[in-house]
Amino acid sequence: MKQYSRIFGYLRDYKGKIVLYFLFTLLSILFAIVSIGMLMPFLQLIFNEGRPECADCNSLGKMSSNPIIQSVNNFLTDSLATRGKISTLGFICVLMMIFILLKNVFLYLSYYILNPLKNRVVNQLREELYDKILRLPIGFFNEKRKGDLMSRISNDVGEVESSVVGTLEGWIRDPMTIIVTLTVLLLISLKLTLFILIIIPVLGLVIGRVTKSLKKHSEEVAQKNGESFSIIDETLGGLRVIKAFNIEKLLRTKFFTTNRDLLAAKNRISYRRDLASPLSEVLGVLLFTLVLYYGGRLVLRGELLEASAFLGFLGIFYNIINPAKALSTSFSNMRKGAAAIGRIEEILNTPVTVDDNPNGKKLTAFTSKIEFRNVCFAYDDAVILDNINLTIEKGKTVALVGSSGAGKSTLADLVPRFHDVTGGEVLIDGVNIKDYSLHSVRSLMSIVTQEPILFNDSISNNIALGYQEATEEEIIAAAKIANAHNFIIKKEGGYQSNTGDRGTKLSGGERQRLTIARAVLKNPPILILDEATSSLDTESERLVQDAINNMMQNRTSIVIAHRLSTIRHADEIVVLQKGKIVERGTHDQLLGQNGFYKKLVEMQEVK
Repeated sequence: MKQYSRIFGYLRDYKGKIVLYFLFTLLSILFAIVSIGMLMPFLQLIFNEGRPECADCNSLGKMSSNPIIQSVNNFLTDSLATRGKISTLGFICVLMMIFILLKNVFLYLSYYILNPLKNRVVNQLREELYDKILRLPIGFFNEKRKGDLMSRISNDVGEVESSVVGTLEGWIRDPMTIIVTLTVLLLISLKLTLFILIIIPVLGLVIGRVTKSLKKHSEEVAQKNGESFSIIDETLGGLRVIKAFNIEKLLRTKFFTTNRDLLAAKNRISYRRDLASPLSEVLGVLLFTLVLYYGGRLVLRGELLEASAFLGFLGIFYNIINPAKALSTSFSNMRKGAAAIGRIEEILNTPVTVDDNPNGKKLTAFTSKIEFRNVCFAYDDAVILDNINLTIEKGKTVALVGSSGAGKSTLADLVPRFHDVTGGEVLIDGVNIKDYSLHSVRSLMSIVTQEPILFNDSISNNIALGYQEATEEEIIAAAKIANAHNFIIKKEGGYQSNTGDRGTKLSGGERQRLTIARAVLKNPPILILDEATSSLDTESERLVQDAINNMMQNRTSIVIAHRLSTIRHADEIVVLQKGKIVERGTHDQLLGQNGFYKKLVEMQEVK
């Protein structure tokens, strides 16, 4: 049950409602048993009809020492004495209806209490999972397929909702029903109830064997679901490449193979899960038949109860069959849902290596410099940065250049703490960046990446993403600095035009200029530009570069660029190779060194 501790943990905040649920459930069970127990006086009255000794009320049934049977006899004796047979029969039927009504009223109240709690559990699980994804470091997602993560948020949470939380009442109500009913049966007949308790575990073992492998097959289904989500995501994101290289058949075969494996795994689960319910019903009927035969023999021999009490015992005992069947179904669903919980907890239990400092200082202003002091960074034993020492003074522009894989983007990502150093330290204004609150550090920075990220919303809302309180005038002013105002006003909806999914309704240059407008509106003292123009055509590049130049005025900038013509006027150019700084200086100084930078310039023919 350890793997379900998270589910139960969500219920701790609702102790009062859970107590009410237990109370209403217990009352519904008791009234159900009492309504069935009314069969005993009913049957006793019918069986004794026409017997001459029935005129003597004290002779009804055997004078049993059993308190329940004695109470039934006393009730029937008193009723016959005061009401007569016909009125007593009607009175018994009315009581049965009242008890059944009360049973269902309390049953409804228990559902009324529990169902909102179940919905809250699922809602809280989904929120916690999403919140954890937002807090996990960027490096985590480099190792995970996006489709698999989507599958965990949608399919696995849905599986927990239907298989575990959906049968939550079965974990509480059904065991309570069985325990209370067995207690009453023990009071009626110890010998017959012990016979039942001997047989039930044997039948439970049979059902357990059937459901044992459900968890393993459920894990297989979850894995195949994740693979199919990944293929769909890759297909939607790469349709141009797929069609251009005529690989529709390859992708189709890949998806169909995964989908058929998923079908086979689902079928294997269905065969075993669907077997649990009819098997439990057959075994339940078998148990009832054995009790009927064993108890009937004892009654016929006069060794147990009288016939009416025995039939009442059977009626109450039958009250166990459906809960036992439902409990076995819940057990198989729990096995099936355990795999989904495991996949969800894999994310929830992932350590957040870059987390906020709850006691951190608030960085309200950038006044001096950013310093990398003996910085090292390694990922999975691969050294990305090795002993970096670099100081970026306020108001200066520092460009990072080098071949692919040299560590440029990783070095820039250390400033907003997308990663944390594995050695050395990064300081802002002389204080270790880890000693500041994470939110305050990032609030002083804006980042423009190579791939412009837009959300499926209006142009205005995309620009105002980092500054929700911005006025329309401020948004327009930021768009003008980013050279975006002219193309925006030509759109049919102007600033309220929708950008489409990931900005697909806009060109690459238009998307990039909107991200620059977003950075301008935030008005940060520190800018990080990660190859912001490398994927643009010449005209778009010129417009975006002009926008970047406007934005960089009076700001501290860290610029990563493959096109060296865009950074020739930087205050300092830092050349990285295999995670180390190999050269540094201005454009003219580095050309004079005849080193690695000059080779890069010559390859790009920068004059």
